[in-house]
Order: sequence, then structure tokens, then C-alpha cells
Amino acid sequence: MLNIYEQVDANKRKSWLIMVLFVFFITAMVYLFAKALDFGAGWIGMALIFSGLASLGSFYYGDKVILGLSGARPADKKKNFMFFTVCENLCLVAQLPMPKLYVIDDSAPNAFATGRDPEHAVVCATTGLLSKLTRTELEGVIGHELSHVRNYDTRLMAIVAILIGIVALLSDWFMRSLWWGNRDEREDRSGLQGIVFIVAILAALFSPIIGQLIQLAISRRREFLADSGSVMLTRQPSGLINALKKIASDEEPLEAANKATAHLYFCNPFKDKGHEFVGWFSHLFDTHPPISDRIKALEQTA
Repeated sequence: MLNIYEQVDANKRKSWLIMVLFVFFITAMVYLFAKALDFGAGWIGMALIFSGLASLGSFYYGDKVILGLSGARPADKKKNFMFFTVCENLCLVAQLPMPKLYVIDDSAPNAFATGRDPEHAVVCATTGLLSKLTRTELEGVIGHELSHVRNYDTRLMAIVAILIGIVALLSDWFMRSLWWGNRDEREDRSGLQGIVFIVAILAALFSPIIGQLIQLAISRRREFLADSGSVMLTRQPSGLINALKKIASDEEPLEAANKATAHLYFCNPFKDKGHEFVGWFSHLFDTHPPISDRIKALEQTA
């Protein structure tokens, strides 16, 4: 098992590797789509520029995009006093700068952390989490999120969330362009052009799966490491264990979550309820270990 310093270095390398691979992946997709739609070669250059800018944008502005997608608002120190004091105390223990705190107005209990490094970190919690957990339980969850910050998991997760969203948008654009184009030209495709056209359609249809596989490039062990990091900060495994049990028993899905940001959250935000297909899909390509496994691992440290 990697120690904390090796984990930080590994996550930094993975972040840059994913950004580079994304540029090549987007370029290949645009080339395929351009060939299928009979667009000029200039689209390839545009794809390189677009994917490069998107990668840099996800690095520097991924946290802002994620907060916007999640409908988060800055936390109020008076209304969310316990949230602030818990974070302040744990940051002192972890020797981390105080992150910016945000809140999502949703009764489903959950939380996530984002930001490219500890100096630009954000911790976001739902109103449900803040109202349903005791202080000790909240310390366990916030300790988990601060461990993600300390391990640079947040940089990796933010980049992946934004890039997956861009791939999905690109595929959606291609599928819509099929209806905008000339129907007679589509019907006249034959030979190699017809094969390219079919391959492009399949690539667009299966891009969500490709996106999930990119998410799986981030090891599920990061959740176990963050749980262990939380226990090291709080010295109270019972707080995190009780928080996991309470969140697992809450059946309400988080409405602000989507497939691009689901892997950021403390627990699976969909809860299967009202998301039958998404729930099945997220279990098939799950980025979170089962809560029962996380509790079992924590109980061994108690």
C-alpha cells in the first residue's frame, strides 16, 4: 500500500497523464466525427485547440464549474456555524489551509471536496448532511473530504468530472448533427465512408461507457485511504462509522448530482431510487466501494 506521500505524487502524475490522454482522445473522436460528416481537415486542428484549452480549463476552473453544476452557494458562518468550526479544527490538525465552504440546498445527506490543490480547496456539504448528523459524525465526513484535499484526490476528481462532461457534450453534438445534415447524403454513404459513419455513431453512443472507464482510472482505494485519513484526524472511527450508517439508511437521492460528478461525493448520490437505470449503471462501473465494506474496514481500526 502506498503511503500518503507516494499517494500524493501518484495522484499528481495521474492528473497530468489524464489531461494528455484526453487531448489525444478528443482529437481522435473529432477526426472520426469529421470524417463521418464530411467536414474539412480544419476540424482536427480545432479539436487539438479545444481539447488543450478544455484540459487547462478543467485544471484551473474545474472547481467553479462543478460548484455551478451542483447548484452550490457559499456557506454562511452564522447559519452553518458547526460546519465552519468543524472544518477549522480539522484543518489545524491536518495542517491544511482553511478551504472555502459551500452548501447545496438538498435534504439528502452528502458532501464532496474539490479544487486543484490545498490552497484552492473547496468543501461542499448538503443541508441534509449538516442537519442530520451529529458533530462527531460530521467531523468524520469532513475529515474524509479533507483527506481527499491533502492527498490531491480533488485535483484528479475535478479534472475527470469536467473532461467526462465535455466528451458527453461532443457525442451529443455529433448525434444531433446527424439530424441537421442532408438526409440524402447520409443515405448515399457506402464502402469505407459508410463504415466510418457507423463507427462514429457507435463511438458517440458508447462515449458514456468510455467516460465511466476514465473514472475507473482513479482507484477505488482512494475512498478507503480517505476514510483512514479521517480516522487519523478525528481519532474517532465511531463518528465516521455512524455517519456512513446514517447516510446509507437515507433513501433520498441527491437531485443536484449527475453521472459526471457522482464520483466526487462522499457516498453514491443516486441511491437507486428514481434512477433505476443510473443506479444499475453506477453499480456496474462503481467508483465507490460498498458502504458495508467501508464500515467493515473502519470497524477493524476501532
